[in-house]
Amino acid sequence: MKHSVTLDKERCRGCTTCVKHCPTEAIRVRRGRAHIIEERCIDCGECIRVCPNKMKKAVCDPLDRLQEFPFTVALPDPSLYGQFRNTDDVNLILAGLLGMGFDMVSEVAEGAEYISLATRTLLAENHELPRPLISSGCPAVVRLICMRFPKLMPNLLPLIAPFEAAAIKARKDAVARSGLKPEEIGVFFISPCAAKATATRYPMSLEERVVDGVLSMTDVYKELLSTMKKAPDPAPQLCKSGPMGVGWARAGGEMAALPGVRCMAVDGIENIIRILEDLEDGMLPDMDFLELDACNQGCVGGVLTAENPYVSRAKIRHLTKTMPEKRNKALSPDTFAVQLELVHAPSWKLDDDIVEALRKAARIEELRKQLPGLDCGSCGAPSCRALAEDIVLGIGKENDCIFRLREKMQIIAGSDKADDYLPPPFRRGEKREKGASGENE
Repeated sequence: MKHSVTLDKERCRGCTTCVKHCPTEAIRVRRGRAHIIEERCIDCGECIRVCPNKMKKAVCDPLDRLQEFPFTVALPDPSLYGQFRNTDDVNLILAGLLGMGFDMVSEVAEGAEYISLATRTLLAENHELPRPLISSGCPAVVRLICMRFPKLMPNLLPLIAPFEAAAIKARKDAVARSGLKPEEIGVFFISPCAAKATATRYPMSLEERVVDGVLSMTDVYKELLSTMKKAPDPAPQLCKSGPMGVGWARAGGEMAALPGVRCMAVDGIENIIRILEDLEDGMLPDMDFLELDACNQGCVGGVLTAENPYVSRAKIRHLTKTMPEKRNKALSPDTFAVQLELVHAPSWKLDDDIVEALRKAARIEELRKQLPGLDCGSCGAPSCRALAEDIVLGIGKENDCIFRLREKMQIIAGSDKADDYLPPPFRRGEKREKGASGENE
């Protein structure tokens, strides 16, 4: 599994903030520096969002890459439309992209409409598919399910992502317009998040990548601020999508494109994990479709966006109410069907030998009971159980736990002075200071 989330170890101060917020326990701090367990990373970008030292980032392509192709196409995610507070004209944004040097613009929102229409057809006609179907639009969610919830893999919608559908159509249109060969066309996706940046380079549902480069929405936003001012007034009519596709930018937008279907929309990776656990245990009410967005508020909350996600979501909602409906032709779901079967990628596998795996699991449980259970993160692991697992797998030591270390120091010193080396909340047997809260002097 390749990733776009990277660490700048020189800037890391070992604060463990990312460790405590990673939803898949993919980060450890060792020797004062964080590192990612790649097999567990789903590129959700939570570590980028919470890092106080800005040492984590999503690797995207520089704008200079446009010079590598004689003809370039911009694929703006619909969340880009919510980044600008002072314009309600999507055409002005698209004209600004042409002003940046792109030869053509093809909206991901248009691809989203095709996927929504294909989803309607599948739900209405294919009764053999398990219910509820789970949206495949968020790559972080797809990776999470393949890693942690393999029983739910058959529930994933067997359709490619909207940006992939838009890219395939854009390349055909660009070939027809330019007369160039397909490989001479540079298709660049403007991504709001790290997960989609990874999915453009390493697709999970297609045999070959259909996007030539991925640009950070923040980088594009900075350039657009100047090029939009130079766009003609009125802007040319470039927008081909309607509220159905643009609505995908916010949480609940995909669900809104499925009228009459029993749906539920959930955003935020921690909330999604709880919902998937309930679904796996058969505790969810009858549903036909689940829209799951790893980022809070949907794609407008991606770590590569520039605007406040709540402001951006309100902007998208306003746009979808004022935009005219576009009548894009419904195509067969086979047109957007996945080409590869998803594979379970276990990251919590203890051993290939089932007997040895059971032995290690028993040892982990034994160690967990010996640890204090405070999940303080001082050991560099997110929880006491994670540390126990690290010890059994050989990537951690019992002395990494400051409480186990204290016990050994007390034995060696023969006194309680080892407590002096612990943070105040964890010291034992201390006298309350004079004037402490709740006590009379």
